[in-house]
Amino acid sequence: MNGAVWIVEDDRALRTVLLRALEAAQMPARAFASLAEARAALEAATPAALLTDLRLPDGDGLALAEALTARGVPLLVMSAYTDIASTAAAYRAGALDYLAKPFDLEQAIAALRRARAAGEAAAEPVEPVPHAAPLLGQSRPMREVFRLIGRVAASELTVLVTGGTGTGKELVARALHEESARRLRPFVALNTAAIPAELLESELFGHEAGAFTGAQRRNPGRFEQAAGGTLFLDEIGDMPLALQTRLLRVLAGGEYYRVGGRELLKSDVRIIAATHQDLAALVREGRFRADLLHRLDVVRIDLPPLAARREDIPLLARHFLAQAAAELKVPAKRFSSPALRLLAQMDFPGNVRQLENLCRRLAVIAPGREIQPQDLAEGSGVLPAAAGGDWTEALAAWAQAQLAAGTPDLHARARTLLDRTLLQTALAHHQGHRQHAAAALGLGRNTLTRKLGAGRRRRSPPADDAP
Repeated sequence: MNGAVWIVEDDRALRTVLLRALEAAQMPARAFASLAEARAALEAATPAALLTDLRLPDGDGLALAEALTARGVPLLVMSAYTDIASTAAAYRAGALDYLAKPFDLEQAIAALRRARAAGEAAAEPVEPVPHAAPLLGQSRPMREVFRLIGRVAASELTVLVTGGTGTGKELVARALHEESARRLRPFVALNTAAIPAELLESELFGHEAGAFTGAQRRNPGRFEQAAGGTLFLDEIGDMPLALQTRLLRVLAGGEYYRVGGRELLKSDVRIIAATHQDLAALVREGRFRADLLHRLDVVRIDLPPLAARREDIPLLARHFLAQAAAELKVPAKRFSSPALRLLAQMDFPGNVRQLENLCRRLAVIAPGREIQPQDLAEGSGVLPAAAGGDWTEALAAWAQAQLAAGTPDLHARARTLLDRTLLQTALAHHQGHRQHAAAALGLGRNTLTRKLGAGRRRRSPPADDAP
């Protein structure tokens, strides 16, 4: 490829505007009025990126696009027609982005800059990542988790896995099973919170034909299905008290009956339970049996939240992104170094599961082959960590994303945002009283009033404009 961006557009005025904008952005470019002109130029050169209209005088712009994307040329499409069929066809042809006319010129330049970078990144090999989703981590908290798994996996001890939602409790249970002598027997999982209480007993222990309305034949429960293997009871804290009593009897005696049955069955399973709740607190509230807790809590493995193992985020993110590309059958992408740094500073209240879902979204939606910081900020549902930490880290993450996006006058914009945030927060704290707010900030009342006025001239007025 050479370094030039190619534009195929029959509107001469738009061609001229785009060429001048690219020249100002120091991006070499060539423009063509038709498919024929572009095809003729292909005999001597290959573009660094292609921006083409969909509907041209001598054919469909996607005909040229498909030929170039096969050569690895990044593709952008522009069109005045933004119906579903047109946009879907563009993305099927390999388009990184779709610009609906009339589009913002800065948006188009930023998209073309990203497209050129994507072409360069695509030439670099992407490290293969295993398809499976094992427990990953190099942080000290995860090394402790791995140590515990290694020590207790080969035993028959009952294990209680604790941790927040999305931390990977089922992965721990599966790892315990795979490293045990029961690994050739079934691993059966049951989320006790996902099944209505009236059906949960039958799910666990099975039922005989005629045991209740609709029970037309004998049905084995999870204990039978997991015979010789491992039974994983997720969200054990949501199990009804009556069923807790029956589960306790099975754990104590190793025997049970199907619902409506008289045949005494032997239990040969290893129990691994998990919860995101404080079971000791539930015991104090009378919602969980203390004796059942003692039976389950023989060995406890506590999974840390993702915020406590931030150094693992880049490793996990690369893994999930590669896995998503393989599963969803989309071209492989990579994270830029600034994007990985920003990811590591983000808060993920949904923990590893939320990070995985973000990576799946980015694998499909993020334009380009290399994910940039601004891609993370757009609809990710996560924010840079600030609460409980150094607010300058959040500022640094914000600045990194703005710099990557090419935001102009960044210093002035940041000062404006800082002033407005401090002023509005102080006013809210002092119920709109300007003199008190100014004193709290170490400013004079006139200075505060002047800054508020400047803010109103630049942007909309503050929500609280009380005198």
